[in-house]
Amino acid sequence: MNQNKSESLGYNRRDFLKGGSAVTLMTMLGGVELFAQASAETSDETAKPAGKIKVAVIGLGAWGREIVNTLVRSSQADVAAICDTYSPFLKRTANAAPGATQTGDYKTILENKDIKAVIIATPTHLHKEIALAALKAGKHVYCEAPLAGSIEDAREIALAAKAARQLVFQSGLQMRSDPLRHFLLPFIRSGALGKSVQARAQWHKKTSWRSASPNPEQEKALNWRLRQATSLGLIGEIGSHSIDQAGWFLNALPTAVTGFGSVAFWKEDRDVPDTIQAVLEFPGGVRMFYDATLANSFDGEYEMLYGSDAAVMMRDGKAWMFKEVDSPLLGWEVYADKMTFYKETGIAIVAGKSKAMPANEQPQPAQEATSTDTPLSVALGNFLRNAQDLATAAEDYEASYGSDDVEGLMEHLSAVPRRAAAGYLEGYQAVVTAVKANESILGGKRIELKPEWYELA
Repeated sequence: MNQNKSESLGYNRRDFLKGGSAVTLMTMLGGVELFAQASAETSDETAKPAGKIKVAVIGLGAWGREIVNTLVRSSQADVAAICDTYSPFLKRTANAAPGATQTGDYKTILENKDIKAVIIATPTHLHKEIALAALKAGKHVYCEAPLAGSIEDAREIALAAKAARQLVFQSGLQMRSDPLRHFLLPFIRSGALGKSVQARAQWHKKTSWRSASPNPEQEKALNWRLRQATSLGLIGEIGSHSIDQAGWFLNALPTAVTGFGSVAFWKEDRDVPDTIQAVLEFPGGVRMFYDATLANSFDGEYEMLYGSDAAVMMRDGKAWMFKEVDSPLLGWEVYADKMTFYKETGIAIVAGKSKAMPANEQPQPAQEATSTDTPLSVALGNFLRNAQDLATAAEDYEASYGSDDVEGLMEHLSAVPRRAAAGYLEGYQAVVTAVKANESILGGKRIELKPEWYELA
């Protein structure tokens, strides 16, 4: 079955990635907004698309349809085929991609030589079969996160992707492609927040996570997230994004996890907790606290990183800095834009404005991302451009040297620059953490995370 990962009443991943407006809250707390301006290189790439690549989307529930809607607005994508075994999903998606071939069998897509890339947005436990077949068929693969429902399946996918050196494999950890996060990364790692002491993230959304169908068998397939046999629950389907981001910023893998979970509100036929908490331990005494619930929407979702000098909150597509009163000057604050927030003066940290400007030059307002620059659109755009660049490089090499020198071709392709994306290793490691965190939540126990679990043998 190819039902989408996020089809349920009132919820899809767009809720997770967008979040509610928090500007009023931030200004009351004395927040300092951090902006990332579009670079000249990014703007140039936007103005000069590398050409369209034929792509297919497999899995057309709420998130699969969001992917299709994003692709049809892209200058890089030609949506050539859409696939789902559930015909109502195909019908709902057809209007968005009228030129796409509709099929209920993903194998027909893999047999189509014109289709160069596939995006897998089926339920997590169905990823492995499709991903392995797509790689074997020579397709570039974007596989939604989590990669799989078990460490063994995720390892098999990652090893196959690692072996397919001529192909692009991208995991759907969209934050790894987000320009805002890439702007924040060196800022955080440089020590601007002082000594990192803890992180936290939350996701609150009152929704049943249940979908209805007149067919009992189909309804069971649609509600795969509600059963432990087919679901990693809230920590895997939602929390893996925030946990991966925390480890990325801290430049470390977690060493242990303690979790709690219960069916606190939706008392019905489900064995996946609707409310969870997890504490992840990182080196240096740093802990990340994560909580999620399907029973209450208050305060939405956000991520925070705390340091001894300042804290950063990521929310609603923006980032805010809160400085401690005893924090040292970083040296560029006197030149930065300032704004009064409640009782404090906020300092806007803007790319390219952390040094003195000529006296005759006026500060320019920070350039914010447009409504189309979502983490999903950037992640998909990077995937398609990386695939196109790799294909072009392979064609150029074979035109010059022929197709017999496989190792020479692989060496040539390894030198092709890649745009920011989560690869097979990041995707695999996120599954390791999610699986063990889910075990901890279901068992209410502490689990030590062995370093060798994160290695791809």
